Amino acid sequence: MNSRSGWWIVFVKEVRENLRDRRALGMALLYGPLFGPLLFAGLTSFIVGKQLDDAEKPITLAVIGVEYAPNFVDFLQQQGVTLKTPPKDPEAAIRDQSEEVVLAIPSDFGADWLAGKPARIELYVDGSRQASRGAIQRVRGLLNAYSGQVAQLRLQLRGIDPQVSAPLQVVRHDLSTNQSRGATMLAMLPYFLILCAFLGGMYLAIDTTAGERERQSLEPLLINPVSTTQIMAGKLAATTVFALASVVSCVIAFKIGLPYVRADELGVLLTLTPLASVLIVLLVAPIALMAASVQTIIASFARSFREAQTYLQFLMLIPAIPSLLLAVNPIKATSWMLFTPLLSQSLLINQLARGDSLAPLDIAMSIAGTLAASFVAALVAVRLYRGERLALAV
Repeated sequence: MNSRSGWWIVFVKEVRENLRDRRALGMALLYGPLFGPLLFAGLTSFIVGKQLDDAEKPITLAVIGVEYAPNFVDFLQQQGVTLKTPPKDPEAAIRDQSEEVVLAIPSDFGADWLAGKPARIELYVDGSRQASRGAIQRVRGLLNAYSGQVAQLRLQLRGIDPQVSAPLQVVRHDLSTNQSRGATMLAMLPYFLILCAFLGGMYLAIDTTAGERERQSLEPLLINPVSTTQIMAGKLAATTVFALASVVSCVIAFKIGLPYVRADELGVLLTLTPLASVLIVLLVAPIALMAASVQTIIASFARSFREAQTYLQFLMLIPAIPSLLLAVNPIKATSWMLFTPLLSQSLLINQLARGDSLAPLDIAMSIAGTLAASFVAALVAVRLYRGERLALAV
């Protein structure tokens, strides 16, 4: 075996063997890349459909004490609200979820109204229930609309211009676009893409270390007249190729699937332009090498394929950390963040999802920082291959 082409021979060998493994091939090019887009499309379509249904369906409201405020009740009915028999115990009805909102009008409502005092209305809700928030917001909107309408009439009856009660005129200039509003729904896009990089090469990383050790084929490989660096380079290259192929497949799946999500009915555009798709692959590509190197390092300490698989399953949680951090606390990118692997990709992919352009320097910083970490991990993996413990069962 020529030492100069040793890494290439190892690379071809590992690629061929992995292509014969249907489970590994399916994880790299099918299950992993399709999991994210299908999960995203399903959840987003469900959320959009529910929001549209909640916005279009008529409001059915339980009102206690309708006889104390006939004009207010007429206003509700004019707005399309259907009144129903109120429960005897509104608090119990809210707790057992038989009612989403219960409105109670006290007996002193009319007296306060005629005296020009603020008339009290009690609203029973459970703001912690996600399913009830739409109904609560709609009822509160009706109450605010009626309160504002009556306030203007009272001022006019007293000869006062209603504009006096509004000393400020706020003119809102919303610079968001349909695509930038859709970036909120695409907040987990970086996680799915980075996860594909880790899933794509996972089985090959395990097979080239713990798998070969378990089959007792690693020691004969290491005694060949080829440096361990060449062998490691070929194995890492093969693992990286499958990880990168998984990323490309995932981007293509998102590119094809996003237009079929019904987000446009909410005035939101979910799309990835061809340029954005290419830039995403370019940004995530260095993570493929980093994932291959880190997975190889971890798998080298396992005694068997199953043990290595158990260790690497915990590694799948790491790609979620930056995406969850940005979803909870959105931040503006700074220089040190752009050099940080995983975090920089999450920040820049979110910008692409918004339709924003990326500065070439930002892209270069992200790639450089991730490649530096990847090369360090690759050197550690090579060093492990030089040790005798890797070839021996421990």
